[in-house]
Order: sequence, then structure tokens, then C-alpha cells
Amino acid sequence: KPQEKPKDSGKVTITKTFDFAGEEVKVTKEVDSNSKEAKSFLKQQEKLQSAASASLPTVSGVKRPSGMSSLLGKIGAKKQKMSTLEKSKLDWENFKEEEGIVEELAIHNRGKDGYIERKAFLERVDHRQFEIERDIRLSRMKP
Repeated sequence: KPQEKPKDSGKVTITKTFDFAGEEVKVTKEVDSNSKEAKSFLKQQEKLQSAASASLPTVSGVKRPSGMSSLLGKIGAKKQKMSTLEKSKLDWENFKEEEGIVEELAIHNRGKDGYIERKAFLERVDHRQFEIERDIRLSRMKP
């Protein structure tokens, strides 16, 4: 079940519980309190709290559960499933944070050894070569 913990710095910590291969996996994410995700999460929390308070009738100031249906609803509530790719991504992010290699990877990927940088370089070379060939063709076609 999602939970939130507001902090002083304007961040909201969102914790979601997923089901992965029969295990319960908790994913904690910290987002800015002004982001779309945080706003939708807070609205969802308000809906859950209002639904919970509406389902629990009060009799002389004492809250009573609404019976077997609410108990079965809590037991039978399905957790959101997590795919293998999502779990791998989560594990990789956790590993990077634990080892402290986030900045090192970012610097390495920006350098000459990075895949994206190499692809961009090859595209620039291709485009430049095309322009040179086009200029040569156009210069030969003078009437």
C-alpha cells in the first residue's frame, strides 16, 4: 500500500508495494512535492482516507468495522505485479546507490567512451559526408 512522508525540503517520499515472484517488494521514490506524480499520489491518499472513514460507521464515538466484507476486502486486495524488467531496473538503481557509482557512471557515459556520444559522432560524420558529396554533385551539374 502506498505511503507518503512529507519532508521540509519540499519532497514527498512515495512507497509502493509490489508482488514479484511471490515476494513483497517495496519501492521507495522521493519526488518533488510540486510534481504531477506527487499531486496524483496525494489525491489518491485523500480518496483512500475518505473511503476508509466512510466505510467505518461511528456509534457513540467508537469506530466499528463494517463486517466481514471489509475484512475480506483487506485480505483479498491484490498487490500490483512487477515485471522482470522493472525488478532488474530497481535492483540496478539500488546497486548504483549502494556502491556510490552514480556520478562515475554519468561522467563515463558523457565521455568519448559512451555509446550515445559515439552514435552522435557517427551521425555528424555521415551528415557532413553527405553534404560534401551533394556539393560536388551540384557543382558538376552547372548548365
